Amino acid sequence: MGSGITWYDLVGVLPGASQEEIRHACDAKASLLRPELLAGAPSPVVTAASRAQGLLDAAWRVLGDPAQRARYDETAGIRISGGGLTRQPHDPSEPGWDTSDFGFIGGNAGAAVLGGVLAIGSLLTPRPSQPSRIAVPDVRGLFYSVCATAVGRAGLRVVAVRLTEHPMPVDGLVVDQSPSPLTKMRRTSALTVRVWHPPNRHRPA
Repeated sequence: MGSGITWYDLVGVLPGASQEEIRHACDAKASLLRPELLAGAPSPVVTAASRAQGLLDAAWRVLGDPAQRARYDETAGIRISGGGLTRQPHDPSEPGWDTSDFGFIGGNAGAAVLGGVLAIGSLLTPRPSQPSRIAVPDVRGLFYSVCATAVGRAGLRVVAVRLTEHPMPVDGLVVDQSPSPLTKMRRTSALTVRVWHPPNRHRPA
C-alpha cells in the first residue's frame, strides 16, 4: 500500500492471521475513531480520523476477501503461487543465519568453515548503493505504531509531538507531519509528527 508497509502492518496483524483475527484488529482500531471520542476535536483531527477509517475499510476489503487476499499476498511477495507464506532468506552476515540452511552439510564439521567463508564473502560483496536523499512518506491518518514502522522502513527517524494533554492509553493518530509528504530528506533525518489521542475524560481529579 506504499510507504513501505503492507495492509497487514496497517491493521496490526501478521500475514498468517485468520480472517477473525483480522476483523477483530480492524474493529479494535476503528473503535478509537468513534464519534464520541472525536467530539470537540479540531478539524485536522477529524480529517485524519476520516482518512484512518478509509484506510481500515480498504484493508478489510482486501484482507477480508479470501480471493483478493490471496492475490494481494502473491503480488506483495508475501505468499508464493500455490504455496504458503514465503520464508525470508537470511543473508549469511545477518543475525538468524545458520549453517543448518545448508541441508547437504547439516551437522558436518565442515559446515562451520563453510559458514565462515560465506559470511566473509557476503561482507565483501558489493551492495546496491542507497540514495542519500529520500522522499518523505505521507503518514497522516496512520496510527502512530504504523507510522513508526513506515518511517523506519523509509530510513528516517520519527519524533512525536503529543497533542492531547491527558490522553487515553491507546495508540495515537497522526494528524500532521513536518516536513510535508514527498519532501526530499537525507536518510536518517527526523520526521516530526503531531499525534492525537482520545482524551481521558474519566481521569482522577
